[in-house]
Amino acid sequence: MSYAKRIIDSELERKLNASGAVLIRGAKSCGKTESAKQVAGSILEVDQDEQIAELMATAPKRLLIGTTPRLIDEWQEQPKLWQYIRHEVDERKKKGQFILTGSSNPKETVKMHSGAGRFTTLNMRTMTWQEMGFSSGKISMKNLLGGATIDSVDEPTELEFIVEKIIIGGFPTLLGATVSEAMDLNRSYIELLAEIDMSRVSNVKRDPIKVRNVLRSLARNTATIVDVTTLAADINEKENSDISRPTIFEYLDALNRLMITEEQPAWNTHIRSSASLRKSPKRHFTDVSLSVAALGADKNTLLENLKFTGFLFESLATHELRVYAQANDASVYYYRDSSGLEVDSIVQKYNGDWAAFEIKLGTGQFDEAAHNLTKLVEVLDKEKVKPPKSLNIITGTGMSYTRADGINVISIASLGV
Repeated sequence: MSYAKRIIDSELERKLNASGAVLIRGAKSCGKTESAKQVAGSILEVDQDEQIAELMATAPKRLLIGTTPRLIDEWQEQPKLWQYIRHEVDERKKKGQFILTGSSNPKETVKMHSGAGRFTTLNMRTMTWQEMGFSSGKISMKNLLGGATIDSVDEPTELEFIVEKIIIGGFPTLLGATVSEAMDLNRSYIELLAEIDMSRVSNVKRDPIKVRNVLRSLARNTATIVDVTTLAADINEKENSDISRPTIFEYLDALNRLMITEEQPAWNTHIRSSASLRKSPKRHFTDVSLSVAALGADKNTLLENLKFTGFLFESLATHELRVYAQANDASVYYYRDSSGLEVDSIVQKYNGDWAAFEIKLGTGQFDEAAHNLTKLVEVLDKEKVKPPKSLNIITGTGMSYTRADGINVISIASLGV
């Protein structure tokens, strides 16, 4: 199968030109190695070559010899490689020497010196609708962060199509897969995660049943603000399982290290209101299809429970926003205060420019979404916070246009980088 071009490709080349080494981080099977191979001059597969351990003990620098950029795949299997690469970059004094890829982060107990000044990092996620060809990308994040209004774009998307793409997900190996094929593979991904990966990344045997219970609880609560106490109560009630808060903390840490889950932080901003800002993160799976797989749900399940499917759609849209935001030097947050005002996503650039997004699967909640967006602007401290570049509602089944109040309605099938 030919390589499907990814949005991070240009970012990878830019960072290779800026630093001695680039660290690509992302969940297993999201496409890190294939993207790195497009520009790599040579490859070291740390998890496959049986001689690696012996060479690490006798002649570790030999592992770094090869045409540059040299790809060190699954480097975290030999964490000491980080130090050798760091010193090699210092000695060579050249850009674009190494690309490191890995599907988990080393334990915090592993001693690693900072790569500051030598390494740049690049987060990679599963494929977006634009990369898979389901979105035209006519409405770009670049323009939304530049304050542009949008022309009317009629690219209707059927609910059943959205549900199918939520089930299939964005792993590159599932391009062109049927719903049935994707369900089998995604459920296997969850099973291997529970039975093997969670124990491997921790070097501690994890109970697969408890791991599955945690995954199901996270799936039920996807795209919501839920603390560990709430997760424990949910697991004890829904799974009839007794699991302690410390164990849940350990499992969440392992899932974060495997990059299976990703937190959406609260927006730290300035408001004039007496209300206080919520600080707990929202939690999402790295790909919304894993939420479906963890629950064993199917197409009929999602069509019969549109409220839950709405949360899955929010998680899907947040994933899209993260990829498009990263390509535009921005990050994705959410807003919620103690008065109950909530806005699903805030995309903010490092220079402070920002845009706000409400995410609605259907068209029936646009007025409520618009109210939340305009209320947010009202409560901000205008002396400390820039005005928004745009206010937006992302929808699944509607068309794209700018409302009379200036708020953009954007079909997910027309959103892009």
